[in-house]
Amino acid sequence: MRHDSMRARNLAVVLGEIRDAGPLTRAALAERTGLTKTTVSKLVSDLLDAGVVAENGAVRDGERGRPGVAVRLSGHRVATLGLEINVDYLAVCVVDLTLAVRLRRTKWAGNRDSRPEHILGELRSLAESVVAEAEAAGLRISGAALAVPGPVEHGLLRTAPHLGWRDVRVADLLDLPFKVDDFEVDNEANLAALGELWFGSGARDFLYVSGEIGIGAGLVVDGSVFRGTYGLAGELGHVVVEPDGPACRCGGRGCLEVYAGQDALLGKVGSIPELVARLEAGDPAALAACDRAGRALGLALTSAVHLLDPGMIVLGGVFAPLFPWLEEPAGETLSTRLGQMRRTPPRLAVSAIGADAAILGAAGLVIQRVVADPARALGL
Repeated sequence: MRHDSMRARNLAVVLGEIRDAGPLTRAALAERTGLTKTTVSKLVSDLLDAGVVAENGAVRDGERGRPGVAVRLSGHRVATLGLEINVDYLAVCVVDLTLAVRLRRTKWAGNRDSRPEHILGELRSLAESVVAEAEAAGLRISGAALAVPGPVEHGLLRTAPHLGWRDVRVADLLDLPFKVDDFEVDNEANLAALGELWFGSGARDFLYVSGEIGIGAGLVVDGSVFRGTYGLAGELGHVVVEPDGPACRCGGRGCLEVYAGQDALLGKVGSIPELVARLEAGDPAALAACDRAGRALGLALTSAVHLLDPGMIVLGGVFAPLFPWLEEPAGETLSTRLGQMRRTPPRLAVSAIGADAAILGAAGLVIQRVVADPARALGL
């Protein structure tokens, strides 16, 4: 192995240990990694210079002699950018290496049947202002990721029916006005699942269901998202729950989205907060809408459980605030439909981070890459 390759690997090992088990002294890092104390000391110095770790507080940590100084992740200099395009809004956030959200901006807009150039131009302007604010606070943006409402294959957004987009090379059109060393575009449900993994419940195996205008899902297996051959895994919204049902924007009929998507839930109600208020007041129409949506969701999830056997199903997006009214009909349908095939249905849980899951997952994706290869990500 070449010296620079070995150094890059060792930097990643040390930073990974600090992230996973820190704060740790240099002596403890040497013991955990198997590297010499001299090597660890040099690597920690490089990480200190890059601003990704900091030293403070004397600790013994079971060591003999004088106490050592604890090394921990630092959120003072390096951060990442999460971006999201949704049907109703654009969002940008800045997250530092400690997973603390430093900045968060949302621009509400009607993005249905829009021109990609226009929407991406609006997102670019929003991102530029947020990055300028972050840099003024002393943060360096090391990379960015964008969540989009549709399947992505090799950076190409194949289709986003509710936006009216098809085969859009998003990264080329976004053309960020600031330099980032790493940029990724991914499906919002996949990134929301990763957001739940890193910022939410911490479970490593679950099916995440994202309820928005459309409905998507992300399957997390042992801490990684399963994407499928062409990045199409998780299109739960287009599972058919009624073959002769109403037409869906995907071209099919009777898809889950028609019964449990945000439009179906709201009906003539203006917003999710208004719907929640009506549900809390016992409004019969609102309760009936959630009951229909929950039972349709239970039908689609039954097929997912038969195929994937998840131990837990997490409901996020607009399903999070509606969870108290969706849990019973969805859970009852799951229990009835699974029958003798499974001793108990998977646990239904509400997302710990709600509507922020996708944008946090986008920022978190880049943070994972910084930790996995700090030499490349930070030019060390």
